Amino acid sequence: MLEVLLVVAVIAILAGIVIIAINPGKNLGDARNSQRSADVSTILNAVYQYALDNNGSVPSTITTSAVEVCNTTGAGCNSPVAIDLGVLTTNGKYIVAIPQDPQCPSVCLANGAGYTIVKDATTSRITVAAPDAEQGKTISVSR
Repeated sequence: MLEVLLVVAVIAILAGIVIIAINPGKNLGDARNSQRSADVSTILNAVYQYALDNNGSVPSTITTSAVEVCNTTGAGCNSPVAIDLGVLTTNGKYIVAIPQDPQCPSVCLANGAGYTIVKDATTSRITVAAPDAEQGKTISVSR
């Protein structure tokens, strides 16, 4: 009977060590941050594909203050609450749908996607960011 208890104790200790070594919380956070990084690049690429087709003009809804991108179009997507980028999703020409932060709706506005977009007033550079990145990471792309 004592041997069985010792075996169970050793297995429990080894299982605890493996769980600590794997650290599922960190791995899940890394996976969500990877998705956020891909999403901000996707949004920025769609904006610049739109600009290429429109003589260098980006969507007029993008402002000079960082505002969350709306995940739908129309009502509820008016600046300064959320920016409507519906021109990018029309007929799926530039992007099929606005990507959402992996932790939406808990980290997003009611109609928000969880990502912000801003146009620099002097250089006209566009920056898309993921303000809710985890583990102290900063995720933003500018062009």
